[in-house]
Amino acid sequence: MAVLDITDDGFALDGQPFRIIAGGLHYFRVHPAQWSDRLRKARLMGLNSIDTYVPWNLHERRRGTFDFSGILDLASFLDQAAAEGLHVLLRPGPYICGEWEGGGLPSWLLAEPDPALRSTNPAFFDAVEAYLDALLPIVLPRLGTRGGPIIAVQVENEYGAYGSDTAYLERLYEALTSRGIDVPLFTSDQPGDLAAGALPGVLATANFGSKATASLAALRAQQPTGPLMCTEFWNGWFDAWGGVHAVRPAEDAGAALDEILQAGASVSFYMFHGGTNFGFLNGANDKGTYRATVTSYDYDAPLDEAGDVTEKYRRFRSIIGKYEALPEEEIPEAGPKLPPVAVALRGRAPLFAPASLAALGTAQTADSPLTMERLGQDFGFVLYEARLPAAGPVTLAFEQVADRAQVFVDGQPVGVLERERHEHVVSFVVPRAGAELRVLVENQGRVNYGVKLADRKGLIGSVYLDDAVLTGWSSRPLPLDELSGLDFAEAETETETETKGAVGAVVGPCFHRGTFRVEQAADTYLHLDGWTKGVAWVNGFNLGRYWSRGPQGSLYVPGPVLREGENELVVLELHGSRGPTVELRPVPNLGPTEL
Repeated sequence: MAVLDITDDGFALDGQPFRIIAGGLHYFRVHPAQWSDRLRKARLMGLNSIDTYVPWNLHERRRGTFDFSGILDLASFLDQAAAEGLHVLLRPGPYICGEWEGGGLPSWLLAEPDPALRSTNPAFFDAVEAYLDALLPIVLPRLGTRGGPIIAVQVENEYGAYGSDTAYLERLYEALTSRGIDVPLFTSDQPGDLAAGALPGVLATANFGSKATASLAALRAQQPTGPLMCTEFWNGWFDAWGGVHAVRPAEDAGAALDEILQAGASVSFYMFHGGTNFGFLNGANDKGTYRATVTSYDYDAPLDEAGDVTEKYRRFRSIIGKYEALPEEEIPEAGPKLPPVAVALRGRAPLFAPASLAALGTAQTADSPLTMERLGQDFGFVLYEARLPAAGPVTLAFEQVADRAQVFVDGQPVGVLERERHEHVVSFVVPRAGAELRVLVENQGRVNYGVKLADRKGLIGSVYLDDAVLTGWSSRPLPLDELSGLDFAEAETETETETKGAVGAVVGPCFHRGTFRVEQAADTYLHLDGWTKGVAWVNGFNLGRYWSRGPQGSLYVPGPVLREGENELVVLELHGSRGPTVELRPVPNLGPTEL
């Protein structure tokens, strides 16, 4: 049993003074076969605890249906942390931020006109309570008071940056404690939001990356007694498409860490190991301009995206050693990487081929386009189709595109509209009366922070053809969860691949397939030099999005998704590339660090 208590000047664990030195490690961003490796390296850096969010939107993708298996096997992750001798700070949401799709809130909440997010309104809170009813049977046996690793639980995450409804936080506190949570509860906010996000009688903690003395002073002003804790010590940062790869020098971050520990405060590194936004699970920010987060969540953390030790890891370990005893074991070397492999993508299946569309989703008809949420879909794409009544030059105007629309007329591309560029109008010439209009819309990630969390996807509102509303729409969900129904036409030779099967020979989005052999599975990185934008899968595992816009120029491939012998790579390219070949390389390309 490990029981955490809050005293007037700090923490006590089983009655003894205790400083929490934790690190963020999100089980849902790391392949389950790699959890134990990352947890061991956390202990070896000098951490005594692990901090993890719980993503409600993955555990309950469809209302009332819960999944705690595979990469979502929270019970196994907690048990592995305990086996490594690590305590756990559990942050179950319902909102988690984390640069995660929608901040962890399920998209089906947005099917209602007013979802009343992060409030006591039954439209939201009844769903929260159902989620907790499913989650807590996993959590309760693993509380420190019952011999498990969980020593503290967060009430909500950075609520002060969203609202100031204390009644909402009180309801969450009651929902947790009435269901058996009897370890200390806490809130966490940036120093300027502490007053709005704090809950009387609950430990308040602060999130910051620098100005440690001033930030801790702001926390002490808000909370005159009790532990000082930085729950999110931002030692790195995340990247957005079209930007640069964020880095923070180890020396600078180490100085801030030393300042925190010198003050006697507890700390949790955000992140210790960032991992990857696999699939379509990256979040986005919108503070006037929409910006989607990239696939990699390397975060310039102490462990890189592949879980290898960095200079920052070594520096942090040395600083922690000034204040706490360190394990005497050796720091692990970098893990093995796959030798370079070129993969020819000789198979192709055009997305707009009738067989492909039939295999990927079933269309619904309505006068207006249906949002992704109305279609019961959370992630991926939606294909909208309508008929254009007359030939000639026209202007097509959308009330809102969320987030990126490719527009086609009779199969020919006529424009791309991007939310981040505030684009919503395209002009073109209709070749004939009754021409087929197709609009392929990508959900590039729901907003995860601030007041714009109700971020619906697809075509929002009406579509205007010149000055008239265009009606008679087909809306086809394309979640791309399952690709086994695709019918690939294979080129038999390399020459045929180049002349007939090259990406440039395909008009419109197309799936490309290739195989490659592996003698011994190991981590690698998929480089798509010369390709434009899309998604990649290895052996059915969705690696995430790529985009020539950068900064990210490669996709991390965890060794456990590979198998000895033949492996399959599928790429959905939305535009085109210079050729049909991609490469697996042992080093990543996270992009330039300066513009």
